[in-house]
Amino acid sequence: MLTDTLRLLFRRDLNRVSQEIELYQDEQKIWHVERGIANSAGNLCLHLVGNLNTYIGLELGGVAYTRHRELEFSLKDVPRPELLQKLDETSAIVDVALGNLAPEVLAQEYPVLVFDHKTSTEYFLVHLSAHLTYHLGQINYHRRLLDV
Repeated sequence: MLTDTLRLLFRRDLNRVSQEIELYQDEQKIWHVERGIANSAGNLCLHLVGNLNTYIGLELGGVAYTRHRELEFSLKDVPRPELLQKLDETSAIVDVALGNLAPEVLAQEYPVLVFDHKTSTEYFLVHLSAHLTYHLGQINYHRRLLDV
């Protein structure tokens, strides 16, 4: 079933984001922005937490969450343990929400208009998984380029 696959992928990739954050030798580099690099790893981490808590936790799982998207990109120097805790909590919320999702919901319209056109819940969940992987790759390159 697709939700089982997505649960595995979200769990795997959120764990990989945590591993990347842990691998920074210099914690301050998590927040470093270099010319030509738009976002720090820390801000990408906060963005993923906000994104997944909103679109999966809140909308599909019914878990209360208030997103402050502008802070995802403007907050700085959140301590590494706090980032890791947010990632762990997000992973658990996503896992429970997807585990409780009835199979017929996948074919239904996603409850919020996010793009300029309506999508199925299935389509949007696959998009969210790809979005997570995209930012995971950015965090990996950020760490390897700047944490030297």
